[in-house]
Amino acid sequence: MVGTGGPVASFSVWDYVVFAGTILAAAGIGLFQAIRGRKETTSEEFLLGGRQMTAVPVAMSLTASFMSGITVIGTPAEAYRFGAAFWLFGFSYAIMSTVTAEIFVPFFYRLGITSTYEYLEMRFNRSIRIIGTTMYIIQTALYTGLVIYAPALALNQITGLDLWGVLVATGVVCILYCTLGGLKAVIWTDVLQMVIMLAGFVAVIARGAVLQGGLGRIWEDAGHGGRLDAFDFDPDPLKRHTFWTIVVGGSVMWTSIYSINQSQVQRYISCKTITHAKMSLYVNMIGLWVTVSLAVFSGLTMFSIYKNCDPLTNGDIGAPDQLLPYLVMDILAAYPGVPGLFVAAAYSGTLSTVSSSINALVAVTMEDFILPLWKNLTQKQVSWLNMGLSVFFGFLCIGMAGVASLMGSILQAALSVFGMISGPLLGLYLLGMFFRTTNSTGGLMGLIIGLVLTLWAGIGSQIYPPTDEKTKPLPLSTAGCNNTMGQNYTTLAPWTSPVTPQDDGRPALADTWYSLSYVYLCLLGVLSTMVTGLLVSMITGGCKQKNLSSDLFVMKRDLICFNCCSNSQASDLMEKDSMDLHMGADNSQFTDSRFDIMDKDVEKVTKF
Repeated sequence: MVGTGGPVASFSVWDYVVFAGTILAAAGIGLFQAIRGRKETTSEEFLLGGRQMTAVPVAMSLTASFMSGITVIGTPAEAYRFGAAFWLFGFSYAIMSTVTAEIFVPFFYRLGITSTYEYLEMRFNRSIRIIGTTMYIIQTALYTGLVIYAPALALNQITGLDLWGVLVATGVVCILYCTLGGLKAVIWTDVLQMVIMLAGFVAVIARGAVLQGGLGRIWEDAGHGGRLDAFDFDPDPLKRHTFWTIVVGGSVMWTSIYSINQSQVQRYISCKTITHAKMSLYVNMIGLWVTVSLAVFSGLTMFSIYKNCDPLTNGDIGAPDQLLPYLVMDILAAYPGVPGLFVAAAYSGTLSTVSSSINALVAVTMEDFILPLWKNLTQKQVSWLNMGLSVFFGFLCIGMAGVASLMGSILQAALSVFGMISGPLLGLYLLGMFFRTTNSTGGLMGLIIGLVLTLWAGIGSQIYPPTDEKTKPLPLSTAGCNNTMGQNYTTLAPWTSPVTPQDDGRPALADTWYSLSYVYLCLLGVLSTMVTGLLVSMITGGCKQKNLSSDLFVMKRDLICFNCCSNSQASDLMEKDSMDLHMGADNSQFTDSRFDIMDKDVEKVTKF
């Protein structure tokens, strides 16, 4: 009987057919793009789709890149364990989309860059660019390994799919269509994967509603279980999820992901106009709202079904990551092919993240390491290097999945890795874009101090996890399980001890500094980097480079208030300037003459 514990069904033949069909469809899109664009072999075509992409497919790709297998499996489990507070990230997505679209898109778009880290050399120096690129490569490779391993581990223990077979298959498929099709293949494959992921959530919710007697019953059960108490306005930064940690800290965290992360920036600068680039982010915002809403409601559906028999406490599964796969096999096994659709949804998220990561890693490696050293490479040599690097990074990510198998809390490690590195990098970009006085010394010292502080807090929280008082796990019961051998109790958190020992050897910082909400790690990195960078720049004499182009800083024309009040002719002129830059023979090298021309154009518009 559904929701009463015990073993669940395994995959049927049709489930394997659906799952394999999805993998083959993804590879097929890559092959199609490779054949379709076989005559378009330039590096810009491979890495940026020729800068001719439109808003909707790019938006769906941006959303799918966010939706890793970790998110597909982890978000419903989060709502099941801690309630619907995760839905408040919808506010963060709105703030992030507006800031990125109205400040960072015009800024990066007019520079016509391929790697976001080109800007660090243009504004500071090559050493800072290399450090920033290296930080990004380490973060992305490790995070991608975690993305590959986490859903493979959960689904292996539920469906019986061979763990390492799936890991290698995932990597090989991504390598195939990234190597052959470039960014166009990644984007169009993401569109397919986005549809499949949403279909997986809808299948879970629809079947749950049928079993429970309607969506209203699910909502009612969630309310009685305390899962709808999302608005906690406590300003305590040590509490895991409150309105302020999610809206303030979450906005900064997601801004760092979308505004400067190569895998995301590479998508919107591939659009053929600034209008399409901005629109892609706003459509993506709607996609994120839909995705997080379906994911959270899937978690509430899961709670409604298991409110009287928690599978984790009952011993039916071994980790919270396995909650949603267990639910799928419990309620959808009677419909051959539907569980296969869910597995395809989880792995579509993984394929999307891995493919976007590989393409972004190739872009930054080519632009930041190879092309500056070997300037005389032919176009054919560059194309072969692009494909060779796709293969290399694909197998590197598979190898990092092996490293991830040796780590403890995989999902928490993934979130921490992302926050600890993106925060200081975002702080460095903000220093360069908004403060003319910031020099290279200040930027470097700010980056180092910010990284040290976030690593200290993040690694400390992994070693000494916050107590239940800060994480606020919600009650779960096993009173209705069939195989509890007479158990009849409620536990606050089956994955942690309900009572934290008072004298357990925890250092004094464990309940203060190390208990800082993981959502605030990025904000910590931004603030510490900016404050340190400004102070050191002031002490060392400020920025003495008089020849820095004004285009290296955010201008009035980048801001939404200026755009709303400006004559439409200004917008058209800016867009024309950007397209002219994009048509240049070498987008990675910029001369002062280009910037001077744009400055004169802006003066004309202002006078007009």
